[in-house]
Amino acid sequence: MKIIEKLTDGKVHISVEVFPPKTDAKYKEVVDAVDKIGALHPSYISVTYGAGGGTSKNTVNIAAHIKHDLKVESLAHLTCASSTKEEVQTVVEELKKNEIENVLALRGDIPSDRPFPIPGGYRYAKDLICDIKKQGDFCIGAACYPEGHVENEHKEDDIRYLKEKVDCGVDFLTTQMFFDNSIHYNFLYRIREKGIMVPVIPGIMPVTNGKQMKRICEMSGTALPARFRAIVDRFGDKPEAMKQAGIAYATEQIIDLIANGIHNVHIYSMNKPEVAGQIMANLSEIIEK
Repeated sequence: MKIIEKLTDGKVHISVEVFPPKTDAKYKEVVDAVDKIGALHPSYISVTYGAGGGTSKNTVNIAAHIKHDLKVESLAHLTCASSTKEEVQTVVEELKKNEIENVLALRGDIPSDRPFPIPGGYRYAKDLICDIKKQGDFCIGAACYPEGHVENEHKEDDIRYLKEKVDCGVDFLTTQMFFDNSIHYNFLYRIREKGIMVPVIPGIMPVTNGKQMKRICEMSGTALPARFRAIVDRFGDKPEAMKQAGIAYATEQIIDLIANGIHNVHIYSMNKPEVAGQIMANLSEIIEK
């Protein structure tokens, strides 16, 4: 099933992201976590891309396991910054072979150990999106950045590039994490004004490790509201308290989004089924069955 059909049916949908293991030795551990998340019956599970080397195959393997064994729709990430067009084509063929219909097309991080773009590779996500469109009947998602991409100085340029990407054949967008919902509402207003009308799924990160989240925010340019900083400062060195507070904060964000007409929300679970499970439990009467 194509995810866009869920995103436009008017119901509330909660999806969850997982990431594949960095080594094959960790494969079973990750699959166990994925199985527990699948048992929560999210609308779909997205699987990030293990770019380069042998771990990239695990994205397809886990996405196929989710779809065929867990009977939950899957969304496979595909990044292109470190891959040639031939390598991407091979992955696309594997996705088709495994009947995976949904792809999140991303440029990915620029490689530090080789020139960019690599010979025979891609410079922009929009080029990847055009190629995927030619290779199969996929539902294609892409990333967007409510606070602006760290590589773009001006937000106007960021939205212009986003429009170019969407016009290449994007069916929906998923945002980078944010901790202030007003940022998301303002972003929606600005992109709708520029004619970007595809569904936009807000990405919510439950903060369960203060130090780790601070590093991620510094790298991504995500703003930390005073209320959020107070939670991290107060509970950051108390793991269980930080987990409980982080789940509560994320739940409040999601409830506010749903109350304001946002029907689809994506949870960055960090492969923690207990965190995703508690949030889903908190929303049990809010999510339409």
